[in-house]
Order: sequence, then structure tokens, then C-alpha cells
Amino acid sequence: MVCPRCIESVRNIATTLNLEPSEVALGRITLNEKPSKEQLDLFKSKLEARGFAIVDSSNAKIINRLKTLIIDRTHYSQSKDALNLSSYLSQKINYEYSHLSKLFSSVEGITIERYTTLQRIEKAKEHLSYDENSVSEISDALDYSNPAHFSAQFKRETGMTPTQFKKLSHPPRNSLDSI
Repeated sequence: MVCPRCIESVRNIATTLNLEPSEVALGRITLNEKPSKEQLDLFKSKLEARGFAIVDSSNAKIINRLKTLIIDRTHYSQSKDALNLSSYLSQKINYEYSHLSKLFSSVEGITIERYTTLQRIEKAKEHLSYDENSVSEISDALDYSNPAHFSAQFKRETGMTPTQFKKLSHPPRNSLDSI
């Protein structure tokens, strides 16, 4: 689950099946009672029909948690975190960053840093599409060291400058879960 609509969708599926969720958050659902095998199978099939999946293995859970934390921090956090990304992830997941980094790279085929960059670029595209902020303001909001670094990274990833992207009538965007 990568957005508030996803959370609501999963909550609705669970509620419809009388699973009584006590908590539904990005990438996680907690049920008040353990579901029967039939309920769990039905829940899985309804989730799959909407493009979701239940993650069972411990490594897959860690990867899912990493992605959720990065997406949440990049797209939904209202305040800047004083911790750098590696410290933030290590603290939240309770593993050394080197372990998380190796695991993520081996499973996803890209580094945590690259995944984070792609998320930041997607958030920048959102800001640029709304045309409400300057490149400098977007750079600052996404915690880039300076607008030049942001512009260079944006061009490297998209093939165009932020200003060129802003001028497009239908700018290309990616869904967060496709990154």
C-alpha cells in the first residue's frame, strides 16, 4: 500500500469480510482476531483483484517496510527529519543499514539510494505539475543540497530540466508502486 486511497481500499476489503482491522497503515494491517483460512484466502483474492498482495516472508516484509518508510518520508511527511536516510531506516526497522542495503539491492535489483532518488523525482514531478512552487522551493522541500543539484538529478532521471518538464501540457508521471 503506497497511498491513503490504498489504505482505505484495504480497510474496506477487510471490513466487508468482517475481519475487523484495528490498524491499517502504509504497508501493514493489524487485525483484532486471527482470520480463518477461508477468510484469509478470500482476503488475499480480493486484495490481488485490486493489485495488492500479502507479504509473508521475513525478507519480503523488510523490503516492503523499507519501501513504505521511503514513500511515506518522501511523499507524505510534513516535516523534515533530522536523521539521514540510513540512520532513519536503521532506527525504524532495527537492523544495521549495511544489512538493509544488501538485502534491498539483492531483491529489488537497485540500491536504496536509487529507489529513494526515483521517489524524490516523482514527488518533484508532482510539484512541477501543479506549477505552484519555484524550482528552488521544490529543491528545498525535497531536501536537496541546492537547486543546481536537484536540477542535474532531475535531468539525469527524466532527460529534461525541471523548467522543461513544467512546460509540458501532459507531463508523464509514474504511480508510486511502479517505481
